[in-house]
Amino acid sequence: MNHIHKRRIYYVIFFVCGLALATGFILYALKQNLNVFLTPQQLARQSLPADYHFRLGGVVKTGSIVRDAKGLGVEFMVTDFKQETRVRYVGVLPDLFHEGKGVITEGNLNKEGLFTATEVLAKHDENYMPKNVYENLRKNAA
Repeated sequence: MNHIHKRRIYYVIFFVCGLALATGFILYALKQNLNVFLTPQQLARQSLPADYHFRLGGVVKTGSIVRDAKGLGVEFMVTDFKQETRVRYVGVLPDLFHEGKGVITEGNLNKEGLFTATEVLAKHDENYMPKNVYENLRKNAA
């Protein structure tokens, strides 16, 4: 093996190591920014430590929203149609928050099984219709 072949092999090894290092940094950065949520069924299967901050996702159960008489407090049930989790939130709810709609809440679970939310994010469906099309569909349905 002559000098040119050795140099070429060193370049290839250097390139492969650099590529592996760059891939590792990218995957590490993506892992840090990945926001996943647990469903009520997954939550029931796991034992989480006290004050573990996580996201809970599911659907707001129909007929479960109870608002405080005074203040901004609200309690509701989040379900994945297999398990349910009671959620308590104090604050202004998003406009898209409704019964039967998707929701992601962020907070922690106490010892009694009540999820205390610090943030509520309402999910919308991906079916967008312009206002005039939506109104025509509503008129035709009536």
